[in-house]
Amino acid sequence: MTTQRDPREMSFWDHVEELRKRLIRSLAAILIISIVSYVYSDWLIELMTRHIETVYFMGPTEAFAVKIKVSLFAGLILAIPVVLYQLWQFVVPGLYAHEVKLVIPVVIFASLFFVGGAAFCYFLVLPVGMEFLLGFGTEKMKPLISVGQYISFVGWMTVAFGVVFQMPIVFFFLGRMGIVSSATLRRGRRYAVISILIVAAAVTPSPDVFSQLMLAGPLYVLYEASVILVRLTGRRELPHPRASD
Repeated sequence: MTTQRDPREMSFWDHVEELRKRLIRSLAAILIISIVSYVYSDWLIELMTRHIETVYFMGPTEAFAVKIKVSLFAGLILAIPVVLYQLWQFVVPGLYAHEVKLVIPVVIFASLFFVGGAAFCYFLVLPVGMEFLLGFGTEKMKPLISVGQYISFVGWMTVAFGVVFQMPIVFFFLGRMGIVSSATLRRGRRYAVISILIVAAAVTPSPDVFSQLMLAGPLYVLYEASVILVRLTGRRELPHPRASD
């Protein structure tokens, strides 16, 4: 069984050059889509602030900066298929021929999972979260929310959910390569719970426990789904053909 390209034939600088090429292509895709998105920045701002009644800009330049920021978030999110493809192409030289065939399906499903995570955040987590967090206001304590801070909060929350929803895809690929098995994942549940809580605390832009738990809950469900997925598709799980007598 042969690989597409033996990574041992590549020097350290070959790997660096390959990584640089993939990063440039990814950044170029994000930049191009961001520039196009700027045309629709007003609509995007309306879309991202629909879960709150009013936002304010606190300085002369903040409104313009928000247009740039929302365009960059749109570029990052919409360019995810290109970024994921470039990422997988970077690891292709170290894969076997039958594993390379999985790259395109993995990129497609990873993109769909990213969109699913972003949609879950936007349509479920953000409305519930904002209602909960703003509910701590009183007659004297009114919210005066900066549009820049709010766009950053929504943007990074959306990206964070999209990224962590990649968990089943990662475990599927690791299972197909024989690196992990469902038994390994079942034995590691207690460590997974701790890791999930740490990841949720690290990637959520807001330090409040509510946002972190809203991310940690789906993450644990995805972990359990990954256990089932690896059991059904992993190399170690699949029955081996019986040797002929």
